[in-house]
Amino acid sequence: MRVAALQMDSGCDVASNVEAATSLVTRALEAGATYVQTPEYTTYLGPPSGLAAAAETVPGATTRHFGALARAARATIHLGSIPEVASGGKVHNASVVIAPSGEVVATYRKAHLFDVAVTGEVASRESDAIEAGAEMVVATLGEARVGLSVCFDVRFPELYRRLAGAGAQVLAIPAAFSAATGRVHWHVLVRARAIENHAFVVAAAQAGSHGSFPTYGHSLIVDPWGQVLAEGPAEGEAVLVADLDLADVARRRGQIAVLDLARPDVYAREVSVLDTSDDQR
Repeated sequence: MRVAALQMDSGCDVASNVEAATSLVTRALEAGATYVQTPEYTTYLGPPSGLAAAAETVPGATTRHFGALARAARATIHLGSIPEVASGGKVHNASVVIAPSGEVVATYRKAHLFDVAVTGEVASRESDAIEAGAEMVVATLGEARVGLSVCFDVRFPELYRRLAGAGAQVLAIPAAFSAATGRVHWHVLVRARAIENHAFVVAAAQAGSHGSFPTYGHSLIVDPWGQVLAEGPAEGEAVLVADLDLADVARRRGQIAVLDLARPDVYAREVSVLDTSDDQR
């Protein structure tokens, strides 16, 4: 399975972003990729006040455009995320998989929203404009099963264990990861999700300033042993390509059977919190 992770520097102009993504997708397809992933906020990365105007339906104009490319190349194009029309004046941060038929076959709406306040580094309240999703999704693409997630989801390992348990051999983590936290957390988190589930990870990322929200870049493709197969630069666009041998997932899971040896019966119990302070002895 030849995959591509596309690194972008998206802005506020939807048409320009679609044009840039089209150029990168074309390069990936020409390199022989049969699965191409774009980053989070592919079509709009700017002030939250502009999200509603940039939002569209799924299927919609953008998915039809990339659907034509997918159909012509007989490849899967995964739009890491685009703003999707939701209810109540908010939008969904929607990750959309387009099959070689050109049709949308899976949509995952980001479940964990980036509401953080790291003093002097980064502050965000994604939930002010985004409506969280409530469904976990694995897309079946031929022999591959791809578990879907978006950016901040990477901090919640429970999600990925459920995706792996549902058969995912590849974990998708398209992102617009903040530069402030990316410097210390991005590689560790992405590689951890690969290692703890013995799954490939494809993580297409945004790189650039985007006004007041600098992103980290460093798109990654990681194997089930946690080894980095390809990495993007800190700045600018890039097309990362790697060949994934899906049999390697079964091989690693056979060596260290993390899925089979898990103890959900124990995790479902109450935690015993013991008071061992001196005044209680």
